[in-house]
Amino acid sequence: MRRLVFLFIVFLSALASCQVAAPRPQPDVARLPGSYRPGAAPLDSASIGDLPVRQFFADSTLVALIDTALGQNLDLRQAVQRVEQARAGWLNSRAPLLPSVSAGAAVGLDRYGEYTLNGVGNYDTNLSSNVDGNRRIPTNITPDYFVGLRSSWEVDLWGKLRSRRRAAYSRLLASEQGRNLVVTNLVAEVARNYYELLKLDNQLNTLQRNTDLQQRSLEIMKVQKQAGSITELAVQQFAAQVLRTRSLAFEVRQRIAETENQLNQLLGRYPKPVARPHDLMAVQTPTQLAAGLPSRLLLRRPDVRESELNLTAAGADLDAARAAFLPALTLTPYAGVQAFRTSLLFEPGSIVYGMLAGMAAPVFNRRALKAEYQRSLAANLEHYYAYQKTLQTSVREVSNGLQGLENYRATAELRRQEVAVLRQAVATATDLQVAGYASYLEIITAQRTVLDAELTLAELHQAQLLQAVALYRALGGGWNAQPALVQ
Repeated sequence: MRRLVFLFIVFLSALASCQVAAPRPQPDVARLPGSYRPGAAPLDSASIGDLPVRQFFADSTLVALIDTALGQNLDLRQAVQRVEQARAGWLNSRAPLLPSVSAGAAVGLDRYGEYTLNGVGNYDTNLSSNVDGNRRIPTNITPDYFVGLRSSWEVDLWGKLRSRRRAAYSRLLASEQGRNLVVTNLVAEVARNYYELLKLDNQLNTLQRNTDLQQRSLEIMKVQKQAGSITELAVQQFAAQVLRTRSLAFEVRQRIAETENQLNQLLGRYPKPVARPHDLMAVQTPTQLAAGLPSRLLLRRPDVRESELNLTAAGADLDAARAAFLPALTLTPYAGVQAFRTSLLFEPGSIVYGMLAGMAAPVFNRRALKAEYQRSLAANLEHYYAYQKTLQTSVREVSNGLQGLENYRATAELRRQEVAVLRQAVATATDLQVAGYASYLEIITAQRTVLDAELTLAELHQAQLLQAVALYRALGGGWNAQPALVQ
């Protein structure tokens, strides 16, 4: 009988093993290019993404704000707790690889019927001449006391448990990369809001300066009207222009308040004034921003590393789902003392020990295992495509950043020359106005044109700074900023 049972188990195991689905190959996708621009020569491996935050950002005020955000930002603290959750999941996945041992005490009370095997057996045993004294079994109510250790251990024959542990460890590493991604985005977002404040300060100063200029022109127009040189229409046009410029200043003040509040939330604090310099044009972007090779993104960008580790975890889940079709060997040893009287429980003769070994293979519940396998397979392919999409996004962001820096730098330089010419034109128009040789429409047009050009110049200079920050983030820079503050 034992041999028949053993052969039946072996047959079930072989049957289950033969029906395990083979892993599917990964689909082909486009490989990473050798450079960020089509047809461009490959670059060297140097990249600004390797620079620490304090070296990339020369502004000490901005660096201080970034340090505050790294220590107090709530999104970053949430990311740290997600890492701790993943760490607990990894520790929990290691437990099934070792035997579980539990200590306990059990009490059983049975009243056996007179016409049962136990009832007749106990009665007949007590009649034996070999059974006397403490060996006699209580037949009215038969107690059973046990104190000892019980254990259970599934032997990982096919690597199912090891695959689950590998998946949990990959998710732990992915969560750490997710935390690094939060740090990278946080550094970029603090810099973006900081430069936004500097731009708005510059625009507010521009509006105030032009308001004073327009107000002086209005006073001149009023004097000329009294002298009969111009009509009331000219005075009304100048007065309307002054009102428009003042209204724009209030709009900018509102945007400054909103940006300050947004920056304070990134810093993990309630609204308060943000101390900062007001000279946007004094902040310069680095002239040489090396991007390195696209292949370095695999090692530097946290989102690429996170996606890669999630793909590794999904592959380990798929291996575990395949191994679930194979038979599982479970060992359940025990050791302790057992007796039907408490007074005999700790006698040497009450010591018991044993072990049960069992092997089980799925036969009728394979539908659930197949469903789990299909789910794991689909999840593996999903993470594979997500990984490839992350690579494409990375290359696109770096390419946009490189081209944007060149284009915005050229545009800002031309706009700077335009502002210089328009300022000279306004000075000329003002002189002509005093002399009575310029019409009020020419003066209004000159003042409005220079105002728009100065506001646009501030936006273009900010765009240069933001492109540099975006390129720094796209190349994986910033995630190693002050690691001690983000633990």
